[in-house]
Amino acid sequence: MREITPVLLCGGGGTRLWPLSRQSYPKQFAYMTEGQTLFQASAQRMTGEAESYRFQRPHVITTRDFRFIAAEQLYEAGVDPGAILLEPEGRNTAPAILAAALFISAQDPDAILLVSPSDHVVPDVPAFRDAVVRGLTAVEQGNLVTFGITPDHPETGYGYLELPGPPPDDGAPCPLTGFFEKPDQATAEAMLEKGTYLWNAGIFLFAAKDFIAAVQKHAPQLIDPVSEAVTAAMPDLGFLDLDAGAWAGAEEISVDYAVMEKADNLWVVPYSGAWSDLGSWESVLREGTPDSGGVVLSGQAHHIDCTDSLLWSESPGLELVGIGLDNTIAVATPDAVLVADRSRSQDVKQAVALLKSTGASQATEFPMDHRPWGHFETLALADRFQVKRIVVKPGGILSLQSHLHRSEHWIVVAGTALVTIGETEQIVAENESVYVPLGVKHRLENPGKMPMVLIEVQTGSYLGEDDITRHEDVYARSAD
Repeated sequence: MREITPVLLCGGGGTRLWPLSRQSYPKQFAYMTEGQTLFQASAQRMTGEAESYRFQRPHVITTRDFRFIAAEQLYEAGVDPGAILLEPEGRNTAPAILAAALFISAQDPDAILLVSPSDHVVPDVPAFRDAVVRGLTAVEQGNLVTFGITPDHPETGYGYLELPGPPPDDGAPCPLTGFFEKPDQATAEAMLEKGTYLWNAGIFLFAAKDFIAAVQKHAPQLIDPVSEAVTAAMPDLGFLDLDAGAWAGAEEISVDYAVMEKADNLWVVPYSGAWSDLGSWESVLREGTPDSGGVVLSGQAHHIDCTDSLLWSESPGLELVGIGLDNTIAVATPDAVLVADRSRSQDVKQAVALLKSTGASQATEFPMDHRPWGHFETLALADRFQVKRIVVKPGGILSLQSHLHRSEHWIVVAGTALVTIGETEQIVAENESVYVPLGVKHRLENPGKMPMVLIEVQTGSYLGEDDITRHEDVYARSAD
């Protein structure tokens, strides 16, 4: 039985689904589908055995910012990962895929890799696996294989793949003529009419050694810095940190530009099953279940006399109501609201750029901040005080820390906390509170078997997250 090693790319911080997806917590980690995140669904899609092959443990390449989120979500999904490689900084897909190929081929020179983004929706898993089987024949002949989605409408948000003729009816691999960037509406309509174009899914299947050879031929400038970054990588709490100095010398370039558009051994497997990269709110609407008026609702959202619209409320305590809307997208989160015409759904990144120019934190940050021990959210913030809700998962331990500019009051509202203040260690139960004076070393942990929730009231002259001096930390953090 042939073996395939999945490689999941999840370092991106997409903005086209703002305000739900932000730089600090992008869409692949959000619960966009029923009961699981896109990242979890992607990992589960590439685990187990098919008729003629089995998947090895998936390898993941992400950033340090997302390392604990990725590991925790894999654990929750019941997926045992291979290596989780950490990029010191985002350098686009070519260096990331090359790093994974070099690392995996060092352990298995004949490894076959299935490289995929971690933020796509592929509802028909058996059909997807059948497409992988069809691609293996071309891979075994030394080719690089990509997957093209049969278009069902003139989409301007995707890149396209050109075939020499109509795709084979049986979905067999065929040579690829060329790549096209996202077209305008008229060009997309002409491509759809011609019938020789597929959407570029950005999913690849190849032998690691063949991809490395292609990089050596078409993008040799990447080999030395990426190889050095992998060779000098350091283990860190179960992750593998790529060497930052070497990584900085790698060109920031996509795999399409670096290799695929130049390779003469590139084949494509046509895929006619359901697929979406959820690259815009328009695509989210298309993936939803509309009512008789074409309206898709999510969360605490309602409408009166609306048509062909998406209303999405991301907060259980926020009621979103649309009246008389047509072809409209309305998305409400606890700290930001987006209202847009459906025809402008690809322009949401302009809203992010606008907010960045004004210094608004909502451009990149969520009010809920995820940490390896749990998460916190700000409930109130004003001059000289801040109120937070902190949730510590069972076994979670915050760092031993101190602050130069603030004191803190902790009130446990659920579960039990083990609190260290100075030289004193004590159990604080539900409905009990403690005071942490300014400058005193302190630590908070959850020794119980259920999440511990507390309200923290900070008072002081400066309340920023950078006013933390860490003295000990089980997660080996310095400033995050």
